[in-house]
Amino acid sequence: MDTIEQAIHALKEGSFVLIHDDKSRENEVDMVVAAEHIKPHHIASMRNQAGGLICLAVASEITQKLGLLYMHDILKSMTHISSTFSKIASSKSPYGDSPSFSISVNHCDTYTGITDADRALTISRMAEVCRNIDSGGVDEFANSFRAPGHVPILIASTNLLQERAGHTELSIYLMQIANLVPAAVICEMLDSTTYRALSIVKAKNYANELGITLLESNQLLGLHSKVA
Repeated sequence: MDTIEQAIHALKEGSFVLIHDDKSRENEVDMVVAAEHIKPHHIASMRNQAGGLICLAVASEITQKLGLLYMHDILKSMTHISSTFSKIASSKSPYGDSPSFSISVNHCDTYTGITDADRALTISRMAEVCRNIDSGGVDEFANSFRAPGHVPILIASTNLLQERAGHTELSIYLMQIANLVPAAVICEMLDSTTYRALSIVKAKNYANELGITLLESNQLLGLHSKVA
């Protein structure tokens, strides 16, 4: 298995890192790249080589300042409009975690919002918002983004890995220890043969062929527990 130091170096260089979460959880491998380094070719690679949902994970302290809420809480708050919202709003996944989805956004300078260039632009500008959260970032978000859009925002748990060990938290923790803006682009790797998540065995082969760093969640959990 690769090292956390290798992953940090790759992220700072604008390269992908693969993260495999626990078998008792999703048992999935996500492609991860630092939001501040996102380019259209990253989106194209995630779309073609991973195939899952391309999302932007953001640290809780930033989303709180932006006033963002979890989507399941937003839906539950709308039950006075329709009882259907209370029925479909899920606060727990089959593996026990609460979903980390918030709203989805497009930057105002995008056209359709879905192209590789448009999504990269939205994410890049969101990374700037996160970097400048205490110096104009909140106003920039309110004035320059629109919702709904094509980039789903994921809110990391307040206490990160102490609270939840999902790819959202794992990627944000990795950004933090790499001294990068705490915003990460993540996408699940899928298997077109089995029509399920890509197995860790196939993910290792893919990583070896392309020279991409692959981490197991227990590596980050172990480091986090030592620091804590």
